[in-house]
Amino acid sequence: MSVETRSVLTAVLAAAVAVAGFLDVLPLAGLAAVLVVVLAAGWPALAGLPFVPGSVAVVALGGLGAVAAVTFTPLQPYLQHMPLVFAAAVVLAFVNELLRRDGRVRLVESVSGTVTGTVLAVCVTGWVATARLEGGAALVVAGAVALALGSAAVALHGRRGLVYLVTVVAATAGGTLVGAVLPTVELLTGAVLGFGVGVLVAAMHALFDRVPALARRLPSLAVAVLPVTVSGVLVYVAGRVLAG
Repeated sequence: MSVETRSVLTAVLAAAVAVAGFLDVLPLAGLAAVLVVVLAAGWPALAGLPFVPGSVAVVALGGLGAVAAVTFTPLQPYLQHMPLVFAAAVVLAFVNELLRRDGRVRLVESVSGTVTGTVLAVCVTGWVATARLEGGAALVVAGAVALALGSAAVALHGRRGLVYLVTVVAATAGGTLVGAVLPTVELLTGAVLGFGVGVLVAAMHALFDRVPALARRLPSLAVAVLPVTVSGVLVYVAGRVLAG
């Protein structure tokens, strides 16, 4: 899958997050669950983990459990059960190693890679938690628009440094535009959120651009999904800290 295709796919997923967040929390949670499954399916191959089926199961269970916990926690803070969910996922990562029958080669790499994938999957709950805040739907739209524009900019051809600069500028402009249009999002909040999302998109593109595993479909899909899942944390921080 080419970088252009991955970038467009990320932008489309970001647009889907904006629509789902505007509709209601449950559609957004459903979309978050789908993103977790896609990331879990491709992450072990992307990270080169030795026991793919077990790592897929741990990342998927950790991410889906986190989405469910955030969606159905009745009162704020909506992330209050996240430590418990993540602790259970870490235990599952070690159980996964106990189930291996291949001599447990690259044990440390397998455990750390599986836990890392779980962290990345859990980050998607930031979108759901933000949508549940007062005025949070507008923040979800701001973050998603910034992500869509920044991801689309990555597909441009040119010098790498210039493309990354355009990516950050496009994402910042997107967040700022939403902040100017929607009264529930302050202009500064939208600008800072867009800048953070732009830096994240550029950094992830630089990190994974030349990974050999991207020649295969599932790892490519995981890379396309990653900016969407991880951006959830940035949006939540903007909602709790910048927007008060």
